Amino acid sequence: MNTTTTLSSRTTDATTISLQEGYFAKRNALDWIFAAIALAGGLYGLARYGAFMDVYEKGILLGTIPAVIAMGWFWRPLRALMLLVAGFSLLGIVSYQGDLARAEQVFWLKYFLSSQSAILWMSVLFFMSTAFYWMGMFARGQSGTMELLGSRIAWVAVGMALVGTMVRWYESYLIGADVGHIPVSNLYEVFVLFSWMTAAFYLYFEAQYKTRTMGAFVMLVVSAAVGFLLWYTVVREAHEIQPLVPALKSWWMKLHVPANFIGYGMFSLAAMVSLAYLIKQQALETRWYRLTPLWLLGVVLCFVPIVFRKSTEIGGTNYWLGYLLVSGLIAAAILLGRQRIAARLPSAEVLDDVMYKAIAVGFAFFTIATVLGALWAAEAWGGYWSWDPKETWALIVWLNYAAWLHMRLMKGLRGTVAAWWALVGLAVTTFAFLGVNMFLSGLHSYGTL
Repeated sequence: MNTTTTLSSRTTDATTISLQEGYFAKRNALDWIFAAIALAGGLYGLARYGAFMDVYEKGILLGTIPAVIAMGWFWRPLRALMLLVAGFSLLGIVSYQGDLARAEQVFWLKYFLSSQSAILWMSVLFFMSTAFYWMGMFARGQSGTMELLGSRIAWVAVGMALVGTMVRWYESYLIGADVGHIPVSNLYEVFVLFSWMTAAFYLYFEAQYKTRTMGAFVMLVVSAAVGFLLWYTVVREAHEIQPLVPALKSWWMKLHVPANFIGYGMFSLAAMVSLAYLIKQQALETRWYRLTPLWLLGVVLCFVPIVFRKSTEIGGTNYWLGYLLVSGLIAAAILLGRQRIAARLPSAEVLDDVMYKAIAVGFAFFTIATVLGALWAAEAWGGYWSWDPKETWALIVWLNYAAWLHMRLMKGLRGTVAAWWALVGLAVTTFAFLGVNMFLSGLHSYGTL
């Protein structure tokens, strides 16, 4: 019996070693160079700025190093993205030379690498990417080229968003040590976060499934977020860096907010893919009153300007009228070209699978964010849960997607019902994200409109 146990133990150990060797044996020289650069950068940051960090922030930084290496190894295009973002961010930071006024004096800061310039480039590039994806959807003969351009431009937009975020982080410390913070603290900053995260996750699915046609739909929600961001910048001058309110001066923010917006981004991605699924299912429908996904899209797009019309004194009327016009044209193009769109989209099985995986990943991160938020609330306000409106709606969002996944895994939920449910989920999520800020008040009323 002891001999059997020993042999079994040795077999397990050998299997473990074999698996480990197999994993690391797949790494090439570029993987190890990337790992060395990530390690060196992380340790330099710890040595250079460790005196300004508490023990938790040091732990976050040290934990980020293996996470960055793992992501670069898991999806190799991320290596180039992260290295380029790091390089251009450092160029921008060094160019300041400790003086914020140089943002208007140095050419590449003024037009490319200051946070506001980079984020404006992000906005333009996301609009261009969306346009190229849609041109590819309707083009004949050159559709692949158009979609490839849309994809490449989306990559550049994600890079500019990250450069803008990193430089903005540094700019906040140039204003004052007590002002400096990670830029995920208000609506302006989290809309940038949402935009690049949603686009980055979509680009991963695009590579995995080897189809770019879903980009036409997913980039619509990214462009809508960018449109809101630009409007919010004008009416609130939201790009100005402001000191944190006391409750946000916590290392919990560095974990809770990004995890939350991975959830929001993935839920939005799933909803747009579900819209594509419904259009594919109803492509041959000739009775217009049965084309419910498209009519619903039109109603929602028209409702948005009505909600935000209160900013008329700052030019909001013209902005939202333009938004309404563009939205109407998009909805009409989808309605009239639904058969062409359906033919270009991947199979219903692929769309259904992407929808499921996006919701599964989003739910996992949203759950983590909710737990982290409860721990943060206990530290800031003395209780894990207070039934604040934001907390209540976060719970509703969580229960909605928990039920969706339960029905998927236990009852085999698929197809039209699952797609409609995902679309409704986006409406619930949007209210939890924006509607609570607009119509309700509570402890989370930092990003008021």
